[in-house]
Amino acid sequence: MTEIVPAGPFYPAEAAHQNYYRKDPISYRRYRQSSGRADFIAEHWREKKNREQLKEQLTPIQYKVTQQKGTEAPFQNEYWDNKRPGIYVDLISGEPLFSTIDQYDAGCGWPSFIRPISTDQITTHSDDSFGMIRTEVRSKLGDSHLGHVFPEPSVSTKHRFCINSAALRFIPKDDLKAEGYGEYADLFK
Repeated sequence: MTEIVPAGPFYPAEAAHQNYYRKDPISYRRYRQSSGRADFIAEHWREKKNREQLKEQLTPIQYKVTQQKGTEAPFQNEYWDNKRPGIYVDLISGEPLFSTIDQYDAGCGWPSFIRPISTDQITTHSDDSFGMIRTEVRSKLGDSHLGHVFPEPSVSTKHRFCINSAALRFIPKDDLKAEGYGEYADLFK
């Protein structure tokens, strides 16, 4: 039996251990895999809310985009011209995906980013729908359709992540800590 007691004093880890996943992503991925954390998360998020629950909780466009690989209208979506600093998280799982630091106006009418916050939070898949050859972007834990990634020679990463606003929830910089994303506040210093 494990006794439940009030929490004692909290001691933050040394600076070298803060944001370890960003400082040493290769070692962090090895730890995540060998500790069983990656498998645990994948298994339990696969048991995410069923489609009927999601249909009740999401707006029709959010459901169409995230669950049916839909696309919202350009220039008529919530974040295509967002100028406020903050991060975007997956609407379904809450996993952090993109930052306004990497957002730019690509002229396409959807939020566009030169990179995700972490490549560990997304997956890419070949998509040949509508007679086009594209690369689909999905959230790793929530398995939500987000949008597509395209070649973009005009940006430093040579890629443009074109993402549907309906797949995202925006967390303003000033609300990061209160929303449980305080570790991302350093991005805006």
